Formats: sequence, structure tokens, C-alpha cells
Amino acid sequence: MVRNKQVVLNNYVRGWPKEGDFRLNWSETERELSSGIPDGTVGVLLKNLYLACDPYLRHRMSHNHVSHPGTILQNSFSPGSVLVGYGVGRVIESTHPEFKEGDHVWGLTGWEEYTFIPNPQNLNKIPYTDVPLSYYLGVLGMPGIAAYVGFFNLCCPKKGETVYVSTAAGGVGQLVGQFAKMTGCYVVGSASTKEKVHLAKEKFGFNDAFNYKEESDLGAALKRYFPQGIDIYFDNVGGRMLDEVLLQMRPHGRIAACGMISQYNLEEAEGIRNLFSLIPKTAEIKGYAETEFKHMYPQYLEFAFKNLREGSLQYVEDVAEGLENAASAFVGIFHGRNVGKQIIRVA
Repeated sequence: MVRNKQVVLNNYVRGWPKEGDFRLNWSETERELSSGIPDGTVGVLLKNLYLACDPYLRHRMSHNHVSHPGTILQNSFSPGSVLVGYGVGRVIESTHPEFKEGDHVWGLTGWEEYTFIPNPQNLNKIPYTDVPLSYYLGVLGMPGIAAYVGFFNLCCPKKGETVYVSTAAGGVGQLVGQFAKMTGCYVVGSASTKEKVHLAKEKFGFNDAFNYKEESDLGAALKRYFPQGIDIYFDNVGGRMLDEVLLQMRPHGRIAACGMISQYNLEEAEGIRNLFSLIPKTAEIKGYAETEFKHMYPQYLEFAFKNLREGSLQYVEDVAEGLENAASAFVGIFHGRNVGKQIIRVA
């Protein structure tokens, strides 16, 4: 038996998450699968190495969360339960024929040191280990495929079009901006600090970027950066920003609704007033779940890995050390404290 450090939900979260909504727990885990698993049961025991602080997890921390089967927005966590999210781990025991000891994998796992995954067919084997393994929680994982299909499949960009990306220095936004530049688009991003604005322009190659917190009039700011309007908006925030963008869209514009982080902690979501603009502009907005595009992951992985190797794709992470800092790291993403994709290094 080994002691297993875990991050559990202390209470259902109301409003903005607080560190007190979580606590560390220690349980005992069977080190040898064969000693504690009934005959005929298959699975793998993982030593978790990295965990992702993904904003969507906030939904599963609310008592009244509505489950969406087939997506990652499943049932709410119960108080006292271990959090579950995307992680990278090493297989230390296996009774499954497709996994062996020493394999590195990424997929849904517990926020803990060790996790037993029964029927692990949804785990992804990691084919390339000459990049940081944590990249499989970002550029080579869920945020990467979300950016790729949202931009290329939903927005169908054309060379010369204007592109606006909110949360331009986040795990998804930093990639969308670079994809837009690869396509020959003019791209502007917004972020919450001067440091992130600088990162978007100097590291990720955005044509321009601005700190939305310094803008008293979002509509005026958007007109300043897009005097001829916006062809593509990649939305990660929703709320007031989305409402203002609707008025700035060009005819036949496209909006990919990837996330709406500005709304996740509100007791009542903000309404959108300018939807009528979609009609005379013949524009469209579409939400999506990257889980519907699993079949495209091998294609995306080859694309992303090739560009990483060549240096034409950059990625920035913000790594918190240890499960004891997991709650602080998660809370921080809703206050803009992270620079790049927020990761927790477990071991």
C-alpha cells in the first residue's frame, strides 16, 4: 500500500472559487494491481505527472450543473470527491493488453498522485517524448485540438481576413493567433495584463494586442483595431466582449464560441443584447465541443508537432509545483494570474 495525496472538493462552489473550496486528502492505494483487482477486470494504474487547470472544470463544481453526456461537461463533483481532469501520467501497472508498464499517456485522470483507470480505452498513448510531456495538456492535447478545429473547421479562414482572439495569451488563444498568422490573416488579441499583451505580440506574432482592462469603451477599442470590421472572432470569454464584437462583425463573419470564462462564476449569466446584428450581417456563431473531433486528433498532432520542431509554433506554460499548490493555481486562472497554460506538476 502507498499513501496517495489527493485534491478533493470541499464544498460546492458558489460564485468565484476560493482555495477553501478544496482540500488535500490522503488515501491508501494498492501498488500492485494484481493484488487488489478481481479476476477479469482490466485497467491501468497511473503515476500522475502533470494536471491541467482547465476553466471548464468550474462547471462541475456547482451543485446545479447540467450534465452534457458525450462531452467533458459531465455530472457535478460531489463534496469530498477527488477532482478529475486532463492529466499526463506514466503507467506503473497494467492488466490491459494495449498498455504496458512505462507507457506515458494523457487523458482524464484524478487530481492525485496515483489513479486507477478501469477500461482505459479513452487514454491516449504519448507518441513523442522529445518535447515536454506537459505539452500534451496544451498544444498537443485538448486546448490544441480545440484551437485547431475551432479556427480551421468552424471559422474557415481566408488569407487577408481580420481575426480577433480574446484571452490571446491563454492555452487556446495563443495557438489561434499563430494559426491565423500562418493562414495570412491580420490578427489582434486582447489580454488582461501588459505582460500578456507583450507576449501576444512578441512571442506569438499577433499583429497587435491590447489590454481590455485599460479600455473604458470596448466598442471604441475594437473600432480602433478593426476600422473595417472583424471577419472572424474566436471567443473565449463571452459576456460584454461578445456583445460588443457582434456589432463589429463584417458581412458573412464567423464566430467560434470556444469558451465563456467571464460567465462561469456568475450566479446569473449576463444577457446578450446584440444578437440581431447577426441577421443583417449574415454572420454566424457556433459553439462546439472538441470531443466531437477526436477523429481529427492524429492529423492535428502531426501538424502541431511538425511546427513545434521547426520553431514556427510557440507555446507558453505556467507551471505550479505540487498538489499542495493546485487549489491556488486553479483559482488563479479566473483572476488572470497565469501567463500561458496553467499546469500543475505532480511529480
